[in-house]
Amino acid sequence: MAGTLHLLPAWLSEGVAPEAVVPARALAQLRALDAFIVENAKSARAWLAACGHPKPLREIAIAELNEHTPQSSIAGLLDPVAAGRDAGLLSEAGLPAIADPGAALVAQAHARGICVVPHVGPSSILLALMASGLEGQRFRFVGYLPAEPAARRSAIVELERQSSRSRETQIFIETPYRNDAMLADLAQACKPSTRVAVAAELTSSREWIRMDTVENWRARPAAIGKRPAIFLLLA
Repeated sequence: MAGTLHLLPAWLSEGVAPEAVVPARALAQLRALDAFIVENAKSARAWLAACGHPKPLREIAIAELNEHTPQSSIAGLLDPVAAGRDAGLLSEAGLPAIADPGAALVAQAHARGICVVPHVGPSSILLALMASGLEGQRFRFVGYLPAEPAARRSAIVELERQSSRSRETQIFIETPYRNDAMLADLAQACKPSTRVAVAAELTSSREWIRMDTVENWRARPAAIGKRPAIFLLLA
C-alpha cells in the first residue's frame, strides 16, 4: 500500500517561532515524518531544527526538487512513497506547490494514485492580498516580471491594462535587490489613480505593508531595500 504525500508549510521569515505561523496539526505531522522532498536542503534542515524534529537531522531522508531538477527525475522522487513510506513536501518558504516547483511532484503523485494531504500554513501571496485592501474576488499571480528595465515597464503597463479591463488585482514578485527599481518603475509607468501595494517580510517582526495610489507613492516615495516582498496593482 502506498504512503501519503503531506504538503507542509514552512516559515516565510527565519527567526519566527514555528508555533506563531504554523498550526499545531501541521507541526505534529512534520515531526512525525522522517522523509522529505524539499526545494532547498539547507533551509529545510533549518526549518526542521527550528520545529524541534525529534530525530537527528542526519537520520532524516531529504531529497531536493527545485528549478534545476530534470523533469525525468521527478517521478522517481516518489518511489519510496509508492512503496509505502509517508513523506513531506516542503517549499523554501511558505506553502509548497504555490509558485513553487513542488507542483510537478503533486501532479506525479496524483498520476500514481498516491494520496496527497495539504496542510494549512502561511502564503505570502494570500497574506499580501488580504492586507492590501485591493480586489480580492478577482486576482492573478504572475510571478516575476522581466529583469530588463524597459521590458519591465512594458509589462507593468500591460498588467495595468489587464487590471482595468477585468477589475482584477495583479500580484507579482521581484528579486530583492531589484525591489526599489520595481517600485520606481511602478510609480513611473502607472496612472496616478492606480493603487499599488507592497508587503515586505510578512509574518516577521520587520513586517512592512503599504497600499496607496501611484500619485501618493510619487509624492511620498519609500525604500524597500533587499527584503522579500510582494507587489500588488489594481487599476
